[in-house]
Amino acid sequence: MILELVRAPYFGTNCWILATGKNSECFIVDPGMAIPHLVSDITEVINRHNLKPIATIVTHGHVDHTFSVRAFDDKYGVATYVHPKDRPYLADPNGILTPGGPTIPILREMGVTSFSEPSDVRELVDGTVIDIAGFSIKARYAPGHTPGSTVFIVNDEYLISGDVLFQNSIGNTSMRMGSSSDMKKTLRGVILPLHDDLIVLPGHGAETTIGRERRNNEYLQERFLRSAD
Repeated sequence: MILELVRAPYFGTNCWILATGKNSECFIVDPGMAIPHLVSDITEVINRHNLKPIATIVTHGHVDHTFSVRAFDDKYGVATYVHPKDRPYLADPNGILTPGGPTIPILREMGVTSFSEPSDVRELVDGTVIDIAGFSIKARYAPGHTPGSTVFIVNDEYLISGDVLFQNSIGNTSMRMGSSSDMKKTLRGVILPLHDDLIVLPGHGAETTIGRERRNNEYLQERFLRSAD
């Protein structure tokens, strides 16, 4: 199996690239922000392993995770998978950006004034299972960070967690359209039931496992989950 990481220069967003091996199909996750986009860096990995990209998976609609989606589609013509509640932000990321936050000034400095959907958008809801590039991928609806945040279980070996779960932390719920109560429901109902050996591929930072987070992450403990919002 090939598991590669391309980290975007803005916000350090993790773009994961997964394939069963060299000379095979692959999919990517959350191509983030770079000038002019992240596609050349992703293409270097694709070419090095002689891969054929067939899909982009989007964990949620924040632009640091979606910035290069359209550019990647323009080059490779792949399907883009996203939850319907966050789909609108592919074409209008400003709709979910926090006023006064750092992203809007960065986009202005980059000279980016408009976005558009990729050519083939496919919506995923909770429990949907798709087969992509030789992987079985199950979508689990996981709101809290955004209304349409989704995590993906890959071959019952990996959890693509987006900005839901990080090493020793969780996604920010104080941003526009975030919800602390929804996040706690997600952590209790979606994350905690997962098995300990599942390897977590987060949207930022280092890999971890469910077992490690169950033991060490303060946000997965009852005192947090039962705390007032």
